[in-house]
Amino acid sequence: MISDQKILASARKTIDIESKAIADLKKQLDSDFLEIVKKIISCKGRVVISGIGKSAIIANKMVATFNSTGTPSIFMHAADAIHGDLGMIQKNDIVILISNSGTTPEIKVLAPLIKNGGNILVAMVGKKNSDLGRHADYILNTAVKQEACPHNLAPTSSTTVQLAMGDALAVCLVEARGFTSKDFAKYHPGGALGKKLYLKVADLWTNNPKPIVSPDTPITEVILEITSKRLGCTAVVEKNKLVGIITDGDLRRTMQQKSKFDLLKAKDIMNKKPKHIESDTMAIEALDMMKSFNITQLVVTEKKKFVGFIHLHDLLREGII
Repeated sequence: MISDQKILASARKTIDIESKAIADLKKQLDSDFLEIVKKIISCKGRVVISGIGKSAIIANKMVATFNSTGTPSIFMHAADAIHGDLGMIQKNDIVILISNSGTTPEIKVLAPLIKNGGNILVAMVGKKNSDLGRHADYILNTAVKQEACPHNLAPTSSTTVQLAMGDALAVCLVEARGFTSKDFAKYHPGGALGKKLYLKVADLWTNNPKPIVSPDTPITEVILEITSKRLGCTAVVEKNKLVGIITDGDLRRTMQQKSKFDLLKAKDIMNKKPKHIESDTMAIEALDMMKSFNITQLVVTEKKKFVGFIHLHDLLREGII
């Protein structure tokens, strides 16, 4: 049975080897990398990314990253390509073939077929003088000195640098295109990430109760309004303008401090500087405000006029928190 110390030592050695492989990758970026970025930016078609085995998994990840950051891409399995799927490559597409050795049988057959079709062929390859490297128009050099595998066989360091090279390419394309967080939101409408990027306060508050009183509303009616609307607060509004807010906490503190509590009116206990947020503000900003002021709700306004409330529960329900 292997000892705990040997397990940790093996894990640390693996990370060290792969870290060095990524560090060495920086030195392998050259003019071909620059040209590939420029060709993809000006490409009128898609980026078709292909591989076999572990490289096919990296290709799938690259496709997912490219598509989510504004570069139209599709995955083509190298084995399926030579049995019919080659037809998915269109005239203006750029093809990236990923292979560490560049000499697997499927890749050796596929590379010249792509060249014969007139498409730009990019090789992400560990051996530049391989069959794939010789057929390619441009090379992304992902050579590694050793795999992290103790037998130097299982793809480990090589797939790690392929992944890093793909990410480097994707990030350069993001910056070259001027791809913004708003663009990113278009492709990520689902889940918490997407909601943080596109949900606005206006999308959340409209179904909430709208407790509202005037400055001269008697305190007993204020209590009834807060209780019936069940938000733990009420807006104080005069001539459609927000002038204050009263919370459960305000009521409790006032009851402890004032002997003639039942004679008070809303204006006597309201907070005259309520925290509020405009309806067209991003929902994530509402969350930041609630955290900053340690509160659970905000008054929602439109051009300083009261329209409703947004509650912490609204943000929880949408998974933004």
